[in-house]
Amino acid sequence: MTGRDTGAAPRSALLWKPVAAILLCLRIAIGWQFLYEGLAKLLTPDWTAAPYLLLSHGFFPGFFHWLGSSPGMLRAVDSLNIWGLILIGAALIVGCMTRLASAFGIVLLSLYYLAQPPLIRTDYRIPVEGHYLLVNTNLVELLVLAVFLAVPPASQWGLDRLWREWRSRKRAAAKDASITPAPVSLSRRKTLENLIGVPVLPILGYVTRQKYDWERIHAVTGATIKLQDLTLKDLKGELPKGNLGKLKVSRLILGGNLIGGYSHARDLVYTSQLFKAYNTDRKVLETLELAERAGINTFCADPNELPLFSKYRELNASKMQTLVQIWGQPKPADMKETIDKAIDHGGTMLYIRGVEGDIFVKSGQMDVLGKALDYIKSQGVPAGIGAHSIEVPIQCEKAGLDPDYYVKTFHSDNYWSATPRKDRVEFSVIDPELAHGSWKDNIFDLFPEKTIEVMGTIKKPWIAFKVLAAGAVHPKDGFRFAFENGADFINVGMFDFQVVEDVNVAIDVLSNLQDRARPWYA
Repeated sequence: MTGRDTGAAPRSALLWKPVAAILLCLRIAIGWQFLYEGLAKLLTPDWTAAPYLLLSHGFFPGFFHWLGSSPGMLRAVDSLNIWGLILIGAALIVGCMTRLASAFGIVLLSLYYLAQPPLIRTDYRIPVEGHYLLVNTNLVELLVLAVFLAVPPASQWGLDRLWREWRSRKRAAAKDASITPAPVSLSRRKTLENLIGVPVLPILGYVTRQKYDWERIHAVTGATIKLQDLTLKDLKGELPKGNLGKLKVSRLILGGNLIGGYSHARDLVYTSQLFKAYNTDRKVLETLELAERAGINTFCADPNELPLFSKYRELNASKMQTLVQIWGQPKPADMKETIDKAIDHGGTMLYIRGVEGDIFVKSGQMDVLGKALDYIKSQGVPAGIGAHSIEVPIQCEKAGLDPDYYVKTFHSDNYWSATPRKDRVEFSVIDPELAHGSWKDNIFDLFPEKTIEVMGTIKKPWIAFKVLAAGAVHPKDGFRFAFENGADFINVGMFDFQVVEDVNVAIDVLSNLQDRARPWYA
């Protein structure tokens, strides 16, 4: 037996034990991550690598975009990804075919790295894990796997070493046996130390399942991810567009109030902070991209949101347009500064905000509106006038102002919290003296039937806003009411999880309008 041990030693000599222990821990740790990623993807319904591939801005984006856009290739990539991670991870944990597993792991990590390299310009849509500019966890793990390519598998604890030792003993036994080969066996200690990684497999499988059931979490490390925008597969079709001047504008426009924290939540003082806490910069960028990919090509922006929107356009080479609100507070002269700021940030369409429209009409300052309108037009972009009160478009038409379009509130009053009709006073939206006694920040078109009548006589495009009465009206009812009663476009605030549903509602309504009398002016 001693001779056999000595004869087997050169082929399977263990590394210095502290080094062998470190390598064992590294191998199991990397195998753990590979196996967990694979299991998490396997447990995730409809998981796909498509977003990761389609969002590639790496060294060979065309190749990865092709993989993500071809249904047949994508199915193959998804299967290879899932089972490659599982098999490589399991092999590394137990030390079985370590060199082969390391080689395939290096190939997989190289593809991840090339698809989304950790450069200065990091895509906000890819969760960043261990990104230190050029170096990330994918690269670090790749280099560690290269070590396992160089180190002889039989010099590490694992099934490879166990197999080599068994074969060596078998050969030695065959040489020493004169007539009948002696039985080949390994000591219990050697067997157990080489099987040290095997119990990790059921443990990892169990905790992965428990974690998934508890959190319903998806794998979101640097390998491949699942983005929320996969709900795009539920779209019912293409969102119709209309012409506003030379521009093609989606009939449904993404409103900016929820992003800016303007909740119109009556006397609930915490909602604005809640909206802002949810709509972080990253969430805003994701919402914009989801909306654009769903067919919404215009965003109604507060001037303060333009820098972030500009960043979104730069990162995505986006063609999304902006409908920018122009303020005149605290003094009318501020409008010129706001207009210049909007133009500097590439504003596509500008309109004088509804609050200013109400204030200047109520105070008889039609000349202020006219000058602001002319200045916007001088910048070469479509110019509009916003309003809560129907008196604004009435007086603008009388004064001979010529906006390219109107942006007017419009919704039914068929909801329980609507201000009683006897308490509705024109211009109450801008009159704080009325807020406590009557108007309760819960109605924005005081007389919708009058809006229908007046706007029916104005032959200009009409963008309706507050069509859901700040959340009091369901989109199915609000969208139909607005479009059937004359709106050419609707401007609707929405969270990311509402985008696809709202687009589908708009598609359904626009494909089945029943009683629209006002001609389309866009």
